[in-house]
Amino acid sequence: MIEIDHTIVSLDIVDKKFACNVQQCKGACCVEGDSGAPLDNEEIDNIQAYLSRIEMFLTEESKKYIKEHGFYYIDSDGDKVTQLLHNKECVFTFFLNDIAFCAIEWAYRKNIIPFNKPLSCRLYPIRIEKYKTFTAVNFHSWDICQSAISKGETEGISVYEFCKEALCEKFGDNWYQQLLNAVEYLKTTCIK
Repeated sequence: MIEIDHTIVSLDIVDKKFACNVQQCKGACCVEGDSGAPLDNEEIDNIQAYLSRIEMFLTEESKKYIKEHGFYYIDSDGDKVTQLLHNKECVFTFFLNDIAFCAIEWAYRKNIIPFNKPLSCRLYPIRIEKYKTFTAVNFHSWDICQSAISKGETEGISVYEFCKEALCEKFGDNWYQQLLNAVEYLKTTCIK
């Protein structure tokens, strides 16, 4: 493990390879799972403020569901997460050519809203868990991401490299530089 400030980073973040391969997985992470995407309070406020613009990309079924139930709920772990349609896909999912996309990210990339999809989605396959005295930064292994692991191995992209932008947003550029320094130290001092 690597300790940076008040975070403990799993070595899997350094050692494992990962690069999304949406052509293979078809955006399965937006459709699979037992809970929606975790949201923080700022993300909830942003989505609420720009919901009418995000809805431009949603199906009528999603719009109706959001109108009746809201776009988030508190799950069994006590986390605020996006609603799920049919207890399956995120309410912000829409499909193009059988590939699941996020309406929030789509609206952001089209410059219709000023924020991207939830940080928890952009950090994936990293999962963040807060404890009393530290924050754990772990690799989440999910069978639907086998093509991403294969692509990462083929292209030589480590999890921390794939998630650089999201990690910098979450913890800051200085934190990420410390991670790079630790990785370099491990490469020069550890026998593989």
